[in-house]
Amino acid sequence: MIKRMETRAEGRLDSLDTVRGLVMVLMAIDHVRVYSGVAAGGTDPAIFFTRWITHFCAPAFALLAGMGAYLHGKRLAGAWTLARYLVIRGLILVALELTVIRFFWTFNFDYSGVLAGVIWMLGWCMVLLAGLVWLPSRVVGFVGIFVIALQQLFSMMPKGMALGWLWEFVYPAGFARLDGVSILYVLVPWIGVIALGYGLGEIASRRRWLLWIGCGATALFAVLAGVALMNAPAPANVLPPLLRALNQRKYPASQLYLLMTLGPTLIALALLGKVRVLSVFGRVPMFYYLLHIPAIHLAALAVGYLHEGAIYPERYSHAPFTQVPAAQVWSLPLLYLVFAVVVTGLYFPCRWFADLKRRQSGGWLRFI
Repeated sequence: MIKRMETRAEGRLDSLDTVRGLVMVLMAIDHVRVYSGVAAGGTDPAIFFTRWITHFCAPAFALLAGMGAYLHGKRLAGAWTLARYLVIRGLILVALELTVIRFFWTFNFDYSGVLAGVIWMLGWCMVLLAGLVWLPSRVVGFVGIFVIALQQLFSMMPKGMALGWLWEFVYPAGFARLDGVSILYVLVPWIGVIALGYGLGEIASRRRWLLWIGCGATALFAVLAGVALMNAPAPANVLPPLLRALNQRKYPASQLYLLMTLGPTLIALALLGKVRVLSVFGRVPMFYYLLHIPAIHLAALAVGYLHEGAIYPERYSHAPFTQVPAAQVWSLPLLYLVFAVVVTGLYFPCRWFADLKRRQSGGWLRFI
């Protein structure tokens, strides 16, 4: 009986690593796109789907972070130990976003601005999740659902509220932001997604349940997106109906956006087993993240040198808000070639680090 339970746990962990690795690879497509100068979205289906496929990344990161927190907590001494781990790891992520990751994006030491990106969001959500782990996991999961479903309530704040600029990190409410602050990811509804993942951690080994929930969420998205499509007037630059249905709001992430992305993510968790290459990336997500940005940045400088005979670092001095001249914007084949080269090259250091973590599971390595 014990052996059977261990086998089920290992299989489930394999699916987590595989799906996490898959979205890590997809994430690199979007970050290569940033350095290529190719604008997000648009009416060209090839460019649209180049951006759209990467929409699965942030929701999957948050969901799997919650599930991973639940499973990690089962191996610890109690809620206090898990809460301490989440706070420490979360603050490390925030510090990395503001220092090392910002340098990797820009290759300069101009820290006059703040970018609240995906790692910032994940870090603070882990800190907030630390306050919820004292509750039963099912309650935490339902809290997550309510935050996602009722997220617009967080915009209803008194306009004269003191420190209103601080609330803009939680959810857009119309307050003036501080100069030099760029907020890509507010904390709501993402804390809801990570809480939902924590709640689903209890049934993570029950693949049939994940499959049904994932199919239900995907079907609900199809129905609601179809209804919205029929009732909303077509914009001037008309996208085909399918692209309009898939063109959901990410900043902040709408309910339809999260249904569209989390449903297939749960289906993938239910259906996928161990895929060795993807599992390697999935076991060391933060290490991969720290490597892939400077690797893409260096690749972009190399492409510029090969095309123009010179390096133009100023184009990327405010990355991810790059300034690539229209004449030097990459073609999609070049974008995907650079993506393939970078990801292939990252496999080897990630495999080394994954083996190192397996041999030395304690200490600081557990936070990376």
